[in-house]
Amino acid sequence: MKKRDFVRAGAFGSLALGAAAAAQAQQTGPSYQWKMATGWPGGPLMDVGSKLFAERMDQLSGGRFKIQTFPGGAIGNALKVPETVKNGLAECGHTWMGWDWGKDPTTVLFGGYAGSFDTERMLHWIYEGGGLDLQRRYRDESDGIVSIPLFIRTAEVFMHSRKPVKSLADLKGLKLRTAGAWLEMAKDLGAAPVTTAGGDIYPMLERGAIDATEWGTLWENISPGFYKVAKYLVYPGVHQPTAPFELVINKDVWGKMPAADQRLVETVAKLVTFESWLRIGAEDAKALDFYRKQGVTVIELDDEVQFAARKIGLDWAEKTAKEGKHKWFAQVHKSLTDFDKAWAEADDYRKVKVKRS
Repeated sequence: MKKRDFVRAGAFGSLALGAAAAAQAQQTGPSYQWKMATGWPGGPLMDVGSKLFAERMDQLSGGRFKIQTFPGGAIGNALKVPETVKNGLAECGHTWMGWDWGKDPTTVLFGGYAGSFDTERMLHWIYEGGGLDLQRRYRDESDGIVSIPLFIRTAEVFMHSRKPVKSLADLKGLKLRTAGAWLEMAKDLGAAPVTTAGGDIYPMLERGAIDATEWGTLWENISPGFYKVAKYLVYPGVHQPTAPFELVINKDVWGKMPAADQRLVETVAKLVTFESWLRIGAEDAKALDFYRKQGVTVIELDDEVQFAARKIGLDWAEKTAKEGKHKWFAQVHKSLTDFDKAWAEADDYRKVKVKRS
């Protein structure tokens, strides 16, 4: 993979300078040889998330941090990276928190679900609205691991499908591969959802074991090649308006690190999160033209599906919070809801309307 240039300018240049300053202050110190377990067979999630984090840590530590990234399943179960890290099979891991929703649905509040707001709001909530602290405390108490946001994307593709899907009627009985809370919510729209790790999706789609899949954004989904066997691309990803991902670190490993190195890890994770958002946004803008040239039919979901999906997500979250079965759910849900209310007029004062010809 081609070595990426360091961030040069723009709104988050100060973050890059902060990371560089932190690194300059500690060019000497302990050396680290870490293994990173991931849930990804390859593609942007690996390259612009896991591997980029490893590159930046090497770069900004003066070579003291060496992190070897492993594809999903090479170390432990691809869907259970936190467990792999907690058990010490790898010092750290990169995963999507929502895969743990069956154990505790609180995880999808951090990882994004049908009721989430957009990525701009999510980034502000994480870093300025208390989300990062809630996530750290939650994972420490529930799983005994250190959790730090790492990588974020914009809204996903709703699905790559072997059949055209536009309306609620088109979703009835559709065999859909998905994950997280959407496994249950998709049933309310009439679909027949199943889940599987990323590496299994293409062969299942190719042989018709599933009709459709969701996975990532427009650009991210070029790499796994779903478009080769599913000639309909449906957007927007109302099931996943945003998707923050997670760096997990073994608690014993973290506890033995000097405070300065802990701060470096946190700063670099934040840097890579913003880098991934910018890169994916830029590449997504090019991807639709690519799909159309490959003979893919692009479909925009009917408004009724978009409104129904969001309502299902919000109703689910409100119901789950009131049930009180999970200690952290109500607290995190309230933080997100309060933040969303504070940003209720944001689209009016942050965006200028544009009339396109």
